[in-house]
Amino acid sequence: MCGVSHGPSYTAPLANGKSGISCVARDVTSGPSGGSLFGKMKLMDRVSPLADMRMEKVLIIGASGGIGSALVAAYSARGASVTGLSRSVDGLDVTDAGFVSDHLAGLGPFDRVVVATGALEIAGAAPEKTIKGLDPAAMMDQFALNTVGPALVLSHAHTLLRRDQGSVFAVLSARVGSIGDNRIGGWISYRSAKAAVNQVVRTAAVELGRSHPEAAIVALHPGTVATAFTEKYLGRHPAVLPEQAAEHLVAVMDGLTSAQSGQFLDYAGKEVVW
Repeated sequence: MCGVSHGPSYTAPLANGKSGISCVARDVTSGPSGGSLFGKMKLMDRVSPLADMRMEKVLIIGASGGIGSALVAAYSARGASVTGLSRSVDGLDVTDAGFVSDHLAGLGPFDRVVVATGALEIAGAAPEKTIKGLDPAAMMDQFALNTVGPALVLSHAHTLLRRDQGSVFAVLSARVGSIGDNRIGGWISYRSAKAAVNQVVRTAAVELGRSHPEAAIVALHPGTVATAFTEKYLGRHPAVLPEQAAEHLVAVMDGLTSAQSGQFLDYAGKEVVW
């Protein structure tokens, strides 16, 4: 079982056993706008709040996907030291506790940790249009990848995050995981898995608030982003490029304080109803 980044559909079944894969952390520092409250400000025009003190350290889980790779490029462009991990390049299986422990051991502490893994389709199972189409195995696969995976990474936040000053741990969620905003139904498994990961983030934020009082632990909705992850489902919905999405997300994270820990925010920094 392997976790994927917000990018291509995951094609190997998750519910039927594990694959023996290992990975190595990669330093990808040298790697390569839509309307929002950030206007047309370019990423290169912004300087990290940490730039005048020391080099910013960033960990991106899901670094080979559309949004993940754009985040790697964005942070690298402003001079951060970026470590990227993904399934397709490094073999990181975010759904396996042993793999996650082995690959995160010794890493950190970081100023930013972003979990950009996830999949809308797993093993060819498209989102359900109606609850009558529910498949138990497909639903379990969604929870394994979109809920358990981020939760396992979060279970290492105590050592991954800095304690001496403000840091951010962000999990990419989705507005469709909002219970209060659900007005059209459908996509039962994906919606439920995203709603569950929001609860994971909220609960972890309470705990980490005791050990890391200056940290912000948040779920972020990146908006509709034009990647292989969404290409079959965009329809008439407006979408932004991954680079634009990354710019918005970086700006949101830069503006966070510990008072916002445990919140569910969108790409413009606005709260999303649970």
